[in-house]
Amino acid sequence: MNAIHPSTTNAYRTPLNVVVSIIGVSAIASGFLIWLIFKHQATDVANTHLTFLPALNAALNFLCTIALLFGFLYIWRGQIIRHRNAMFTAFFFSSLFLACYIANYYLHGESHFPESHPTARLVYLWILLTPHIIAAAIALPMILITFFFSLTGRFAMHRRIAQYTFPLWLYVSISGVIVYAMLALYH
Repeated sequence: MNAIHPSTTNAYRTPLNVVVSIIGVSAIASGFLIWLIFKHQATDVANTHLTFLPALNAALNFLCTIALLFGFLYIWRGQIIRHRNAMFTAFFFSSLFLACYIANYYLHGESHFPESHPTARLVYLWILLTPHIIAAAIALPMILITFFFSLTGRFAMHRRIAQYTFPLWLYVSISGVIVYAMLALYH
């Protein structure tokens, strides 16, 4: 009889503390952003400090997009080390973006799209409120899980989840640039 040894099947399981940590970090980050958006009053209402942050955020999203596309190209070509470096670069730019986004929101609060352009405003709100924000909230734990599988050498699981993480992360990065461009164009 061919019995599978219990320790063998558990060797491929993700430890519960890792799962809890990823969910916890994601929940704390999402909760903090919800507090920041709905409860926190902007500290620089006059918008006089660090006014470059929205443009920096768009640039960081753009750089993340480029790194993601290079990462995809490299893995498609089988260049694993270059793929890894590109994905770490994308993660670095996304992390910087998040820090700058939080600083910008803390200082300046929410940017409102002018009501004087109703069609453009509808497109903006559709891009921002529906898929962009929802995708960003879903992307964070998926990115962390994808990195975890890669860093622990579980490449089959990494590939399996990366096929969903990559397009979601790419969409969030690209739509972030579009959101900034639309705000800059119509303000």
